[in-house]
Amino acid sequence: MTVTELKSAFQSAYGKEAEAVYFSPGRVNLIGEHTDYNGGAVFPCALSFGTYLLLSKNDKKLINFKSLNQPEIVSLAFDQLTTRLEKSWVNYPLGVFAQYIKRGVKIEQGYDILIWGNVPNGAGLSSSAALEVVTAFALNDQLGTGFDRTVLAQIGQKSEHEFALVNCGIMDQFASANGKKDHAIHLNCDTLEFELVPVKLKGVKILISNTHSPHKLDSGAYNQRVAECKTAVEQLNKVRPLKYLAELTEEEFKKIESAITDPIAHKRARHVVGEVQRTSDAVKALKAGELEKFGKLMNASHVSLRDDYEVTGPELDAMAEEAWKVEGVIGSRMTGGGFGGCTVSLVKDEAVDTFIKQVGEAYEKRIGIKPEFYVAEIGDGACKIA
Repeated sequence: MTVTELKSAFQSAYGKEAEAVYFSPGRVNLIGEHTDYNGGAVFPCALSFGTYLLLSKNDKKLINFKSLNQPEIVSLAFDQLTTRLEKSWVNYPLGVFAQYIKRGVKIEQGYDILIWGNVPNGAGLSSSAALEVVTAFALNDQLGTGFDRTVLAQIGQKSEHEFALVNCGIMDQFASANGKKDHAIHLNCDTLEFELVPVKLKGVKILISNTHSPHKLDSGAYNQRVAECKTAVEQLNKVRPLKYLAELTEEEFKKIESAITDPIAHKRARHVVGEVQRTSDAVKALKAGELEKFGKLMNASHVSLRDDYEVTGPELDAMAEEAWKVEGVIGSRMTGGGFGGCTVSLVKDEAVDTFIKQVGEAYEKRIGIKPEFYVAEIGDGACKIA
């Protein structure tokens, strides 16, 4: 939908004009998966599609939430803004309101809010983070709170923890808030120091393949991985003090890995330590223009996520495996939390059409689901459009 169409939809929903329009993007992570909550580095970029939020003030002392993507409409009084709802999409923006209140911000103005997003739901491209960040950005602007983009990302993350009940890392919200066109973000998730790295892909496209097997972080499997990594840290602490797995180099890990007596926790830790190294190597390779090396690291990342972290599943594995067979594919891996969702691939321009046809047909034959493909455009972070 265009902004004009969204304004028209707002007029139909509330019988008045929208006073402001905000946007926040989804993201794709090029490499560095399940390292963010382990204190490691990630390498995401913001996408050109995301979530729009339109609002207008009202005099009813109510916050009204409507979405063009969801049928449920919710109206809440000010004293209801810190209470989580049962099984509602509204928890994502509501959790952001709650975080503002926790920070001492008074909500004394009612708003009519309309949401629309074109991030494919359940694709693992951070539709939830885009919704959280666009809400945080809009409130920051409306209330004049002056929070910087990193704080807005942290507000979104806390909202996800407390209202969506997913113990996510900071990556998704950070990329949505701080993205820059034609750049990826090399982010240290412990210190939140980051570098914007130009993504120069001459003759190469970033291709996102949607398995249409919805990824569900709230299924518990994600939180289980967080707990397994915590177990690894606790057991390693008997021989070496550390806060996060990402503090260990691969060499250091090999010396003390026997301290992890839980075999599952050991596999999870091995992935994290290896993935942190792969991410560092991949960023160096991109800066040096060594795309072939970057691609090999992407492939190795998928194998580790499949074998050691066990978050891929038959759909993502089929998509990556079929991509690896296509001439002109530099690298391909699952992206996001896993358990369904999308892969991200670097594909030479002349191979894009072949990729979509060949991988699409092979995937559908293996899995029985028709996939979808998007050529990714790297866009900017959260903004006010009108």
